[in-house]
Amino acid sequence: MSAPTSARPRRRAGRLWGTLAAIVVVLAALLVVADVVARGIAEDRFAQQVRANLPDGIDGEVDVEIGGFSVIAQYLAGTMDRVEISAPELRVNSASVAVDVVGEGVPVDLASPVESVVGTITVDEESLNALVSVPAVNGAFTLGDGLVGYAGTIDILGFSLDYTATARPTAAGESVLLLPEGVELTSGAGVVDVSVVVGRLLGDDPLSICVAQYLPEGVEVHDIAISPGTATVELRAQALMLDEASLARTGSCD
Repeated sequence: MSAPTSARPRRRAGRLWGTLAAIVVVLAALLVVADVVARGIAEDRFAQQVRANLPDGIDGEVDVEIGGFSVIAQYLAGTMDRVEISAPELRVNSASVAVDVVGEGVPVDLASPVESVVGTITVDEESLNALVSVPAVNGAFTLGDGLVGYAGTIDILGFSLDYTATARPTAAGESVLLLPEGVELTSGAGVVDVSVVVGRLLGDDPLSICVAQYLPEGVEVHDIAISPGTATVELRAQALMLDEASLARTGSCD
């Protein structure tokens, strides 16, 4: 006995919907695969662009990771939602630093400014002293538990005396301020603790170190963390260009 006529269209409709569902699933899988491939290509392309745009004297391997749901959709829109750049051993002249950068609103061709950038630089004592030179400081900086050590010279009652100091660094945009915590004055009698008169010896103003001259114009210091032998500096910028000319153009302290 043959099936009722009304049942046949229902079976055909069921098979049709099943076929369409299978096609949708296959297309979705293909889109996912295509997006994964496109993400890898885009990350490699961004890494190549960043390496090519590094200023003279700076080089190293750069890794890029692109965030967001669909790289293809972001690429078609012309802007990547979030791009993470990592350079664990970036050579800056003779020094080595670790750099991590997170950019949001990054243009695909890097011909337009990045909406916002947060960067972290980690540097050891040796590299810090190779990169930063301060006329008021004699010798090298040392990095302790939250404190920076340095040596200098001060005039007291017509005498020029050497001292060593410990200070707590504070981020101040274009500069880093060293707020004195303790001082030892070197005299003929040896080393005398003069921590109670730090204000008188070093003045009311902290030692200010201009760092804008080492950074791309528009980049400012947002935070500093010091641990024994290592300094970690957080930088921030808005509307930053990532082309070679812009990265090579440093700021200045007024």
